[in-house]
Amino acid sequence: MSKIRIKNFGPIKEGYTENDGWMDIKKVTMFIGNQGSGKSTVAKLISTFMWMEKALHRGDYTPSYFETYDRFKKNFLTFHRIENYFKAVVNGSNNTYIEFEGSRYKFTYNEGRLTVTELQGAYELPQVIYIPDGRNFVSSIKTFNRTNSRTYSTTSPSLADFALTFRDAMEAMTEDLELPIRGVYIEYQKLNGVLYLKGEDYKIRIEEAASGFQSLVPLYLVTWYLAKSLKKDSGVSGVSMPDDLEKFRKGAEAILSNSSLTEEQKRIALSVLSTRFNKTALINIVEEPEQNLFPTSQKEILYSLLEFNNAMTGNMLIMTTHSPYLINYLVRTIKADEVYEKISKSTNRDELSSSLVKLVPNEARVNKNDWVVYELNETDGSIIKLDNYEGLPSDYNYLNSKMAEINTTFAQILEIEDKCLTL
Repeated sequence: MSKIRIKNFGPIKEGYTENDGWMDIKKVTMFIGNQGSGKSTVAKLISTFMWMEKALHRGDYTPSYFETYDRFKKNFLTFHRIENYFKAVVNGSNNTYIEFEGSRYKFTYNEGRLTVTELQGAYELPQVIYIPDGRNFVSSIKTFNRTNSRTYSTTSPSLADFALTFRDAMEAMTEDLELPIRGVYIEYQKLNGVLYLKGEDYKIRIEEAASGFQSLVPLYLVTWYLAKSLKKDSGVSGVSMPDDLEKFRKGAEAILSNSSLTEEQKRIALSVLSTRFNKTALINIVEEPEQNLFPTSQKEILYSLLEFNNAMTGNMLIMTTHSPYLINYLVRTIKADEVYEKISKSTNRDELSSSLVKLVPNEARVNKNDWVVYELNETDGSIIKLDNYEGLPSDYNYLNSKMAEINTTFAQILEIEDKCLTL
């Protein structure tokens, strides 16, 4: 299990104070809190470190590359535009402390310097994707490719990278794809490079669709595409990452053209090379899955994301959210998993299973040990872990308390109404 601890970076001050400051990153991890509390900051750091760990494991870079010339700040945190989140030097010391521990590498940023330590744990080679809250922007770009992406990279490298993946996902479609909402489909016409939204009696370009669909389609399509690209037990699927294919091609050419190697050595070298590119896990980091969506649609996209997440053992779903509905829908999936275990021992399990699956799809259930929710406070820069009751997320959290506050306010208005004197 990966974990991270952060102090004095961006809006985060003391950070998480339990467990010696370490926040566990579980199969389903959620960050909640007000605007500017640091939800995305934590998610972006996790994304950066997980990508760096993958790059080191594959041999794309050496530890010293990340450790020198302040590359961590200047080259990698700029991807998410958080390079200026470091706290000012106090008494000659940089006050920011960040530590990330994965399965194969540990990264420590202290006193203005990054150090990398190699570990010996088993490692699932992941596809790491950061799906930003600005994803609805990519729906309106009519032509986006690796040539003109440089224009967008200057202002938002992560958004430009996501837009390229979105374009690759469209190109990978071989038939219409059904969305998890209202039986709507998307169709991609490769000849003119246009993505359409289709219902029973309409067909429109994605840029003409409602804002909810413009946010949902890139999120769902990219997740579908990357989930399908993972290596299965039966072999590698037909969908592959273009950049990885190019790297693999160059590596394979170098091996095959090396006259100093025997045929047997070339075969072994190619086998080793292929393991560097056979991804077996998806790290899906999503900002605000609920963006522009009606509550029931929020449920459907959450269940879909969880289904993709449950498809492979090493997959992880990391989310930031402002939605109390997502918390409550997550509670349903955890409780459903608990009830399913009881149903399996029941004499009327077929009937009960049928009833349960109508409420929560089997593939979306979450084990009570596989989730964690962190609540961030924008006023003091602290982080707490949401309590759980018998394995379920507590009802007492920031988002639910705000809903309760609305209800209390309305009750107070009614009380004032009752006191009105009539002539």
